[in-house]
Amino acid sequence: MKQFYMPVKVLIGENCIKENQELFAGMGKKAMIVTGRHSAKVCGALDDVTEALQASGQTYVLYDRVMNNPSVDCVYEGGRVAREEQVDFIVAIGGGSPMDAAKAMAMLAVCDIPKEKIFDGVAAYPALPMIHVPTTAGTGSEVTPYAILTNPGRETKTSISASSLFPRYALLDPAYLQQLPEHSLIHTVIDSLSHSMEGMLSVRASEITDSIAVHAIALIGECLPRLKDNELSQEDREKLLVASTMGGMVISATGTTVVHSMGYSLTFFHGTDHGRANGLLLPEFLKIARQSHPERVKKMLQPLRLASLDQFAEQLHDLLGQHETLTVEEIEKYTALASGSKNIKNCCVPVTPEQIREIFTKSLGQAESGR
Repeated sequence: MKQFYMPVKVLIGENCIKENQELFAGMGKKAMIVTGRHSAKVCGALDDVTEALQASGQTYVLYDRVMNNPSVDCVYEGGRVAREEQVDFIVAIGGGSPMDAAKAMAMLAVCDIPKEKIFDGVAAYPALPMIHVPTTAGTGSEVTPYAILTNPGRETKTSISASSLFPRYALLDPAYLQQLPEHSLIHTVIDSLSHSMEGMLSVRASEITDSIAVHAIALIGECLPRLKDNELSQEDREKLLVASTMGGMVISATGTTVVHSMGYSLTFFHGTDHGRANGLLLPEFLKIARQSHPERVKKMLQPLRLASLDQFAEQLHDLLGQHETLTVEEIEKYTALASGSKNIKNCCVPVTPEQIREIFTKSLGQAESGR
């Protein structure tokens, strides 16, 4: 059975926080703002949020210690702060890491979940209400019920999922992308593209999610020629931000595929940006997908105005530059990790360990053994 559920109210446009301050007023008396150390302050989003809260007579506490790929310790600390400060709601500002961390904190603020049980299933647990303000055009976390956390026990990243983790509001202001470093913008846009493409290769894909995904891919395709040279207009930034949110809508219903599981190893062991990791692996995965689902792959390439997967691979290589390399031992380890992931069962494309090994090898080459 196919289904689609997306309960987040999304507001889009420059100054959307200042023009919708009443949304904050209806959330409660005290907020906890969750963000990283720098980006929200540089782009102006933090100032806009605090001004909106102050204008409504609300108080807030700032938690700005979220790192890239947030840890379990981080979200438990944030949950503790939220409880001690007795906050009524959470405002998340940033890319995927602050938004995902904020979701886990919102749950831990009201639920007593032992650390060792956080990945065991939290679908029935409640959470504080949330407003999310994305400052990258990549993760789509502002419209998903997922929080992705680093899982050292399994040497990967693992999601927790619950309907209570859907934010109440998502406020999309393209102006916040202006100060984003070029490499961060490229990597997050590729993450967004990967979400829509992977969603179309999920066993849970539907006509609804496909239509959203194709439109999101088309929006990204319109901007790609100007992305590498950092010549994006404000209209381009809005298109990319909307495409990211649409990609989030897609995977909120479909989930992701083995590409994400494979990419998590690059992030966990090598510190590779999540979107970059997906982009390095995506072309070879699509070549395998084309064997059983050629029309689906063709449907993805058409909105990008590309005639072949070779052209797609060249385009991504042009954006990502020189790729990382892996040893034989690393490829074997990461193949085993990806082969045991739940995402592999979400692919409408049958993927074997041998094919996962092939994707790693063809995407990242092989350095000398024992590097």
